[in-house]
Amino acid sequence: MSNTSSAKNVLTSDVEIKGNLKFSGELTFEGKLEGEIAAEGTLNLGDSAVVNGNINVNTVVVRGKINGNVVAKEKIEIKSKAEVFGDIRAAKLVIEEGVTFVGKTEVNPNKVAPSSAPRAGSSAPPDLAKAGDSAKLRSI
Repeated sequence: MSNTSSAKNVLTSDVEIKGNLKFSGELTFEGKLEGEIAAEGTLNLGDSAVVNGNINVNTVVVRGKINGNVVAKEKIEIKSKAEVFGDIRAAKLVIEEGVTFVGKTEVNPNKVAPSSAPRAGSSAPPDLAKAGDSAKLRSI
């Protein structure tokens, strides 16, 4: 194979791995993994896939189960009936109806840095903006 980015690899449901998995190109994984997955390519987790560990890839399509955090440089796509227990971070996120997801998300397509102060022109709700209220809250 002269072009590794177009390489497609398949690990079927009878595969069980304990350890870390690295690949380039595209991988369809249907088995069980206890460890981490790191790749510059695309990971397709099939219906029978179970991953206990963190995932760090360009793009991931989830149909199975993940117990761990997922970071994708480009996109995370979670299909119906998939289960994700962990935090996810990506530039783009697609979640279908019927997904079980327990965790936090960070979706930031423009890689905007969070600002610590409110933007100019925005204001706090009137009941929170009163200086006297904050003094009362501190004394309670």
